[in-house]
Amino acid sequence: MDAETVTPPSTATTAAVVRIGHFVAGRRVEGRSGREADVFNPATGAVSGRVALASAGEVDAAVASAKAAFPAWSDTPPVRRARVMFKFKELLETQRDQLAAIITREHGKVFEDAKGEVARGIDVVEFATGIPHLMKGEYSDQVSTGIDQFSLRQPLGVCAGITPFNFPAMVPMWMYPVAIACGNTFVLKPSEKDPSAAVKLAELLREAGLPDGVFNVVHGGRETAEAILDHPGIEAVSFVGSTPVAKAVYRRGTAALKRVLALGGAKNHVIVMPDADPEMAAGGVLAAMSGCTGQRCMAASVMVAVSATDHIVERLAAQARTMVVGRDVGPVITPQAKERIERAIAEAEQAGAKVLVDGRNAVVPGREGGFWVGPTVIDQVRPEMRIAQEEVFGPVLAIVRTRDLDEALAVENASPYGNAASIFTESGGLARRTMEQASAGMIGVNVGVPVPREPFSFGGWNESKFGVGDITGRGSIEFWTKSKKMTTKWNKEAGVNWMS
Repeated sequence: MDAETVTPPSTATTAAVVRIGHFVAGRRVEGRSGREADVFNPATGAVSGRVALASAGEVDAAVASAKAAFPAWSDTPPVRRARVMFKFKELLETQRDQLAAIITREHGKVFEDAKGEVARGIDVVEFATGIPHLMKGEYSDQVSTGIDQFSLRQPLGVCAGITPFNFPAMVPMWMYPVAIACGNTFVLKPSEKDPSAAVKLAELLREAGLPDGVFNVVHGGRETAEAILDHPGIEAVSFVGSTPVAKAVYRRGTAALKRVLALGGAKNHVIVMPDADPEMAAGGVLAAMSGCTGQRCMAASVMVAVSATDHIVERLAAQARTMVVGRDVGPVITPQAKERIERAIAEAEQAGAKVLVDGRNAVVPGREGGFWVGPTVIDQVRPEMRIAQEEVFGPVLAIVRTRDLDEALAVENASPYGNAASIFTESGGLARRTMEQASAGMIGVNVGVPVPREPFSFGGWNESKFGVGDITGRGSIEFWTKSKKMTTKWNKEAGVNWMS
């Protein structure tokens, strides 16, 4: 099976090992570094591919391709760049299932979840089609006698993205459609754990009419990422990953005088009040915890149950027990991730927490070699426990009990992260207080995953984001462009110097 063959997720248990190369100057290219890494099907544990790991020289070749394409592409009128995005959007919609199958095969998320990922990526492409309007500048006449001023936004040059395994299509599409529509050229380094979606998307962009060299893909790990961060020909880098790596990326990239936006990890709290609608709260928290098998920065990993909320906790636990591993929840990405998650559960139990629903040792018949962890609900977690403080990145919900909303907000605000927080309540006053006082960049009310939709921007606070701006929405236009301001005078009678 070649790298583009689509196998239905229900039958994708065996496959020939394929070699996955880079995409440079409008075509697939084989790796030349001599280094490769295994790509697994997490549902079976089998190796499905071998991905090339780019050397610094191969990164340089991709940057050279992007640099050569930049003058013509940046000079292309925004309306024509938008037409490429319109065509790309059309291709994505017609091939959504094929893309979802590729994601399921290498990431492991269930098929419906994978289709949802592609749909959220399409939303950003749709936003990018509005680039003729989004890049409009400002104008003001007579700012002084006979003086007019206006501004416009121009592209930066060659830009880059370094993206994680958990959303191999969506997170890259949070970056390059807007960057390219703004007139930049792009080098993407996707996760080496699930690289095939990025190459498929590159080919769809070429089919949509994107000129060769405008979008390039290089695979690799740390060495490849560092080559991108150090490269003098790259003007800006966007990153999504863990907080320790986000800090390192931000420091290294800015030390090389690049514009850097690095999104890090999270420990998102969902506050559940006694007056919350039980079905909405239980279902919303459970979906937020288990979607993408909990492997997302927007996962609800801590439920702060305020006062008399046993009835909601019981309903949530009952619903979690009905979820079928392999149907409702996919595997985690590696056997090391499975071991780490199960170790965190055991440590919480040993520290005195009560495991209401235990997803350890999950097995899927016929796919016993997969990296399975089932939905896990842990009650009576104390705020000082590690499972309440550290990112687990798995389908695990820790329940912390508090007496009132003030105590719940204190638990949320004590976290060094600040990605997202939510509250489930029927009280507008309690919701408003949470929106005002929670130390997080994205807040939800009766919404477990408060991801802003376009044209609003995605981005957290505190240890969840390093750099200025946001990764989507209006903030992304500002990140991928620079502003030029013009002052004009045509009236000789207006004086010698308008500043005088």
